[in-house]
Parts: sequence; structure tokens; C-alpha cells
Amino acid sequence: MNPDCLITACSSAEAVAVAPYLLGFHPTNSLVLLGLLGPMVDFAVRYDLPAPDCSDYSEVASVVARQGADRVILIGYGPPKPVSTAMVGVGRALRQAGVPIEDVIRVADGRWWSYRGGPAGGTPCSPGLAAHAVYQGMVALPDRKALVAKVSPVDGVQRQEMSEATGRARSRATGLAAADPRAEGDGQWMRKAGREAVREAERLARAGRSLSADEVAWLGVLLVKSIVVDYAIDRSGPEDWRLRLWTDVVRRVEPEHAPAPACLLAFAAWQAGDGSLARVAVDRALLEEPGHRLAGLLDRLLAAGIRPYSVLALTPPGRPPAPGLRNDRKEKSEALPRDRGPRGTGGGRRRRRGTRRRSL
Repeated sequence: MNPDCLITACSSAEAVAVAPYLLGFHPTNSLVLLGLLGPMVDFAVRYDLPAPDCSDYSEVASVVARQGADRVILIGYGPPKPVSTAMVGVGRALRQAGVPIEDVIRVADGRWWSYRGGPAGGTPCSPGLAAHAVYQGMVALPDRKALVAKVSPVDGVQRQEMSEATGRARSRATGLAAADPRAEGDGQWMRKAGREAVREAERLARAGRSLSADEVAWLGVLLVKSIVVDYAIDRSGPEDWRLRLWTDVVRRVEPEHAPAPACLLAFAAWQAGDGSLARVAVDRALLEEPGHRLAGLLDRLLAAGIRPYSVLALTPPGRPPAPGLRNDRKEKSEALPRDRGPRGTGGGRRRRRGTRRRSL
């Protein structure tokens, strides 16, 4: 992914072509909104098509209006009736919120139709119009399931290897805790070991190297403690190597250890503007531990469309801001909401010269 790039949508045909690349996957049964600043795509936001009886789209309109786009293009993916019902409701809510609508489009079976006129049989989608997105390194996975698979646990031989490594890591932690007289309060050993493990994982990832099974297992055991997670959060940033690191860790650790690295992946993806990846990572964390404190916080940030530079820190008052959230990153990353139905939005990707991706 190259952050120094520009994606534009100068026509409805171009908007249809680039939308999957902005989201990171080809949507189905979805409502997608593209926010435009001039010809530039400023953000993309995805919802599942709502239930037929849904009548309240005010939250959708509020999230979109907050982003400050000049205008939006609505794209519905699916059969005519559910798409048309959603378009009417969302369109009404956006107009009430003062958001101009440039076009309203339905996509199905490789063709698209504009509700504002065009061939009765629709217009063929033109993948060639997305060539610039592909050139810039943007990828559109086949569907959202393929995106979810990126954070799903490994199985087979790898799972057996990780189970054995986790047993060794737990024995190591028990031994260190027994030797530490302050172990009841996490102990000095936990602070020291956690910092060393996080820094070593970052060093290897930055160098393009993978962690061994024992290194991943040890990191997973240590990250169950908030003191270690907070340290890793404070060091977080939008770098691609961090996304690779935490994606690898969340897939390989034992499922009960997945919430913390999933949150670290979500946080890094959020800072990088990859809202889709952030959303599925948070969902993975909440699947393993529904009451996880940090996952719940990130879930609310994504749902509200909060931008990273608007948040000083995810740490208690009195602590310095996380490096990735200082105001000097204001032009480097912007945030996005959730990816589930009419009460939440799914992150897409933004491409803008000199900025990172932004998804809602």
C-alpha cells in the first residue's frame, strides 16, 4: 500500500469501479456511500442492507454528515426491492442532514443502474476503470468472508504447534511469577518481560521477519495483562509492518489470547485508515471475549466514525498521548465506523495524495 496516491471518481461508472478497492472487498447485499471532495474519493462506508421494516437511518446520516464531504454517491448491491427501499430511507435521512447526493446506483450481476436515468438494461461494470487503484497497490478481496479469514485462527499442524508453544510459555510465566515477590500486582517481571517481548516482536516485524511459535505464544501470554497491552498501544502507529505483525499474532495465538492482539491490529488499522480491517479485528476480539474493555472502546470509536487525530489517547488521564495519535499525524490518518447493518458502518479505504487511507 502506497499512501502517496490519489483516487478519483469523475463519473458514476468510475465510482462503481473503485468502490470495492476502497472497501478492500467486493460487497454483496450492501449499501455503500462514497464521500467526495471535488473529484476525489474522501471516504467509503459500507452497511449491510437493512431489514425491510427499517425506518430509522438517522445514525447513518449523522456519521456521513460528520465527515464533511462535498457530496455523496449511494451504491446499493443486491436485488431491486431491498436496495430501492434502503435508498429511499437513506436518501431522505441524508437530505435532512444537509448532505448533497450526486447519484444513486444499484449494482447486480456485473451491471449497474442509476436511479437518475440510464439504459433500462443497465450498464456493464468496467473493471478497467479501477486500473489506477490496482496500480497503487489497492486490493479488492472476493467478498467480506475473505477479509474475515485474514484474522481467523490457524488450524491443523500450525494450531498443534501453537498449543504446544503456549504450554511452554505458560510454564515460563508461572516460574517467573513464583520468583517475583510482587507477582500479585502483575509484578516487575511482567512489566519487564512484556516490554522486551513487544520490542523484539516489533524489531523482527520491521525487518520483515516472522516470529517463531514460541515468540508468538510468549507474546500472547503476556498480552493478557493490561500493563503490557497499554505499552504496546502507546507504541502503535499506522505502519504496514505493524499490520502484518498483529495479523500474524492474532491468527496464531490460542483463541483465548486473541482479544489483545486483535485490538492492537484494529488500532493500527484504524490509524492507517483501513476501517474494514479494523472492524473485523474488533469483531474477532469481541467474539472471543464479549466484555473486553479495549475492544468495546474501539468498537464505539469505529461505530461513531471518530478520527484518530481527534483522540488524545486510549490511556488514563495524566499519561502522555500515544505516539500514533499526536496532532502531527492529523494529515496521516482518519477514522471510520463499523460494518454491520443499519446501526453501524463498515470501514473502507481512502486514497489521497500525502495521506493515509480513510474508511468509515
